[in-house]
Amino acid sequence: MKKYILPVVLIAAATSALSFWGFKKFSDTPFYIEHAESMPVHYAAQTYPVSTQPVDFSQAARQAVPCVVHITTLTKGRTIVQQAPFDPFGMLGMARQIPAQMASGSGVLISSDGYIVTNNHVVQGADKVQVTFDNRDRQIAKVIGTDPSTDLAVIKIEGNHFPYMTLGNSDSVQIGQWVLAVGYPLNLDCTVTAGIVSGKSRSIDLPEQNRQQAIQAYIQTDAAVNPGNSGGPLVNTSGQLVGINSAIASPTGSYAGYSYAIPSNIVRKVANDIIKYGHTQRGYLGVAVVGLNKLSIQDARQLGMSKEEFQDATGVYVSNVLDGSAASKAGLKKGDFITAVNGVTVNSSPELLEQISLYHPGDKIKIDYRNGDESHTVNAILQNSQGEDQLLANAGSSEDPGAGYTKLGARLEAVSSEEARKLNIDGGVRVTALSDGVLKNETNIRPGFIIFRINGHAVRSVADVNKYVQESPHKLRIAGTYPGENGIYYFGLQNGG
Repeated sequence: MKKYILPVVLIAAATSALSFWGFKKFSDTPFYIEHAESMPVHYAAQTYPVSTQPVDFSQAARQAVPCVVHITTLTKGRTIVQQAPFDPFGMLGMARQIPAQMASGSGVLISSDGYIVTNNHVVQGADKVQVTFDNRDRQIAKVIGTDPSTDLAVIKIEGNHFPYMTLGNSDSVQIGQWVLAVGYPLNLDCTVTAGIVSGKSRSIDLPEQNRQQAIQAYIQTDAAVNPGNSGGPLVNTSGQLVGINSAIASPTGSYAGYSYAIPSNIVRKVANDIIKYGHTQRGYLGVAVVGLNKLSIQDARQLGMSKEEFQDATGVYVSNVLDGSAASKAGLKKGDFITAVNGVTVNSSPELLEQISLYHPGDKIKIDYRNGDESHTVNAILQNSQGEDQLLANAGSSEDPGAGYTKLGARLEAVSSEEARKLNIDGGVRVTALSDGVLKNETNIRPGFIIFRINGHAVRSVADVNKYVQESPHKLRIAGTYPGENGIYYFGLQNGG
């Protein structure tokens, strides 16, 4: 065996040497053996480095914390007289004492001159509002305006050069992205928690809000939010405000997994309206819609849709169009499917409400819709709550925030004929906001209350309210109700006007 090994080795060595000499002899390019390790061979698939470092929230937190304030409110005790039913002379009224109350929440500065956004439910009905910065500086704030339909409010402190947060674009928020919740939960110092966006355009059941008027298109997150966080910002990792924390889903009242924030695009529009006009200038399309996720195959068949058509359908189903509304004038009809507003796709009722809420009365918007196999595009001019395609004439301004309030110390809007019919009343006006005045000082009426009778007279408009208050400014008998609640409330006011 050994006699074969040596010849094989000698032949291999000779072959290698001959190959080297031949390559050098006939190759145009010099060959250097040390270059062999400078050109490693790889598979053709392209790969990218993956960071193993966790997301760093420190910069966003440093930017946010100085802009977030702790809000404490005081509501004075008061005595109210609740009139007994069928007592036209107000002789059987019962006095009831409401004790003083304190509450707290959070807010965020949105301008260097002291404008602060918070939730309506944080400052609603408060007689005194105090804000405290993270550095312990305290100031008394003035309520500029509130909007119960979005649960937002704007308050202001005196001064300039305050740190403030930039509002981001909530439409660009993606499910799964990291966010921070910043605020003053459970009376703690300013606290930052982190989570991800777990849903968008969510609608939740809040009994405090009138479902007929509420705009609910919440950003859902799993960032820990507790009582006291309300009004504080939801912040992206760039330090921009993308929402205002407003509610939690919880069987106990404390954090149990999910929280909800008002999108920053709605916040921007409402805050700008309140600062400029004194209240929100809300545009109405005038349709009732149902999201496809709320329809069953049986419902689709009743609408004349096959199973295949229903499964392929997009948009929101128009179940009713109000006569004379913006939608009616644009040609929308029951049975249409609205698919987009100004190019933004909508697939649920909250998504449609969110897009409409970004515009003012008088604004022209483009509506894409389908009817059967045909697609259409129409322009609709949004209307105000009075059915007119212009800004409300009684709006206030930043210089005169009290403008737009009636002599009752309330902002009012007429209810639609459809809502009046559902409530089994001839008509009425809804309280949308309260300031110093007889309703706030002598009753426990809260926004959402519908007044349908004053001093025995039917109320169908804001003009009716002003007329009856003018006729009897010092003795008023008010009857009304809250949508979704049973019963009629009666109030006898001895110091009205």
